[in-house]
Amino acid sequence: MSTHLYGQEINAETYAICKADLLLKGEGDAADNIIGGPEHSTLANDAFPSREFDFMLSNPPYGKSWKSDLERMGGKDGIKDPRFVIEHAGDPEYSLVTRSSDGQMLFLANMLSKMKQNSKLGSRIAEVHNGSSLFTGDAGQGESNIRRWIIEKDWLEAIVALPLNMFYNTGIATYIWVLSNRKPAHRKGRVQLIDATRWFKPLRKNLGKKNCELSEEDIQRICNTFVAFAETEQSKIFPNAAFGYWKVTVERPLRLKGIDANRAYSPKEIKMLRETSERADDAPPVIKKIHKKGTEADPLRGLFATMIDGKPFVVEYEADPDLRDTEQIPLLEDGGIEAFLRREVLPHAADAWYVPESVKAGYEISFTRYFYKPQPLRTLEEIRADILALEKETEGLLGEIIGGTA
Repeated sequence: MSTHLYGQEINAETYAICKADLLLKGEGDAADNIIGGPEHSTLANDAFPSREFDFMLSNPPYGKSWKSDLERMGGKDGIKDPRFVIEHAGDPEYSLVTRSSDGQMLFLANMLSKMKQNSKLGSRIAEVHNGSSLFTGDAGQGESNIRRWIIEKDWLEAIVALPLNMFYNTGIATYIWVLSNRKPAHRKGRVQLIDATRWFKPLRKNLGKKNCELSEEDIQRICNTFVAFAETEQSKIFPNAAFGYWKVTVERPLRLKGIDANRAYSPKEIKMLRETSERADDAPPVIKKIHKKGTEADPLRGLFATMIDGKPFVVEYEADPDLRDTEQIPLLEDGGIEAFLRREVLPHAADAWYVPESVKAGYEISFTRYFYKPQPLRTLEEIRADILALEKETEGLLGEIIGGTA
């Protein structure tokens, strides 16, 4: 069995070092598989559009704008690259396009597009990201869509939190994402989070901001924790859905003084009323639609039973944008969206409703939530000792200050 290396790098110096290293080792064929230079951006100019790989590694740039790449690819509304506009969750144009200010998640999407689909072992990916890849992007936005796609496809095996100050130019928190499209049976439907932030070897001398490294023992410890796939103080295991949520928009009716509560108003009339009428909590709600007989009331979905000229009807009210709110409801919420709204919203706003068609699914991962350990409170004796020490230290100081101003 032979191993063939392929790579793409936009930085001319890094590209040259990699290619020269392979040439010096007598691996000229492999050197030809390294593509790079300023014109070879991975995002805008994929060097391997038809290839699939067994193993993929990457350390993409963090927080770096990819606006120029986006413009070359047709802009946010014109991009059609099949790596970044896919079919998922019933959406034939499910967008993975992130904010132009940070394209690091797109490098992960690029690798996912190159996974082997028809081999027994599939592909495995390991990619280093900063913390923003865990949570940036609202439901329906590119970053969240990438996380949703990955997790709902059951490709995410684990995320490893690395020690701080591991890199030369930054001290920020970094994480290794480990993905596979051939999860073993015991890992299916679950994600492992590993806190390796305290597993490191200090350097004798700092190299820029880098003051530590992973020793062979630390690397083995991380690997052993990954393979064991067990709950420990540094290893937490969650069902895929634990990271998902529904973003739900909650509406309340527009209430205006002096309106006719027995008729529906057209959009044009409602626009005029907003300029001429005064809002009030005790005013009647503005009706925008009266449904035909036979329509069942469903107030949680905005279909309210009311009396008009003494007869029962089901109506829809105009929403008040000033009262609009959003709720983030966990996918694992017992009873789902409606149970949450009945428990958390309706007791405070009985006239609230939501529009099911507007619900969006999002995913985020919070290491802090799962691994945070609160610092124990100091004892009263410790606090008392600090106060007494402070009093002793400042004894006579007030007199000196007053005496000095006399």
